[in-house]
Amino acid sequence: MTDLPDTDFTQRFIFDDSDTRGELVALERSYAEVLAKHPYPEPVAQLLGELMAAASLLVGTLKFDGLLILQARSEGPIPMLMIECSSDRDIRGLARYHAEQIAPDATLADLMPNGVLALTVDPTVGQRYQGIVDLDGETLSDCFTNYFVMSQQVNTCISLAADGQRARGLLVQQLPADRHKDIEEREESWNHVKALANTVKAEELLGLDNETVLHRLYHEDAVRLFDIQPLHFRCSCSRERSGNALVSLGKPDALALIDEHGGKIEVDCQFCNQSYQFDAADIEQLFAGGGVDTPSDTRH
Repeated sequence: MTDLPDTDFTQRFIFDDSDTRGELVALERSYAEVLAKHPYPEPVAQLLGELMAAASLLVGTLKFDGLLILQARSEGPIPMLMIECSSDRDIRGLARYHAEQIAPDATLADLMPNGVLALTVDPTVGQRYQGIVDLDGETLSDCFTNYFVMSQQVNTCISLAADGQRARGLLVQQLPADRHKDIEEREESWNHVKALANTVKAEELLGLDNETVLHRLYHEDAVRLFDIQPLHFRCSCSRERSGNALVSLGKPDALALIDEHGGKIEVDCQFCNQSYQFDAADIEQLFAGGGVDTPSDTRH
């Protein structure tokens, strides 16, 4: 059996003659998996793809073990977009939307007015960190670039693109001073890299391979492209987690919920539409410390 070609990955690159690094991301299978779970309108699917690309790029630049969560909220036709990407590069996402309010040519400002973007790093060990920035750019790319400049004080340029089939992204970021100690030289070098990054078009990101994209942008610079790092769609839901959610209610309330729903309840995962069923016998076993694996007919 031959291996399927890599369609979902990040790929790092560095500039040999300047204090700059970059990251490229390509998503197809995982993007298709996310879109297959809900009937997203085209503008929602595009923003969700761009946010998936952004999460994948950021996981590549942050050194941590745990979970990166990107959440955009607004008072408009798309109240919420959410992507989770683990340090193991497992990614999932979903959106909340009001289809009747979404015009095909709607802008980000139309779709998510008065919006905010929250970036949360939830490490396996250590303290959770969250940064928040207004969704006040014309595009999600602008919003993420603004986030790094305002919240992180790190010169960063991000370009994102998605078309319902592919999601791609490019990130370039200035590193601490090493090759260029002189302030003016350093600024000139960064402005050169940023100016060229800003010329990349969505159709180039979506239609060309990484080597070609980098050659078009930086054929006069010494750029080294590293090996790809695969990404996968994977949902972290499980029967055990669903059972723990019921335990958190307390036994009386959990049993009352079972009774209200005719003897069994379904706990649905919003990300992947997986459904886990529990009845009174399951609840009794959960609270007796017996776990979630029971011989019940309702077991998922």
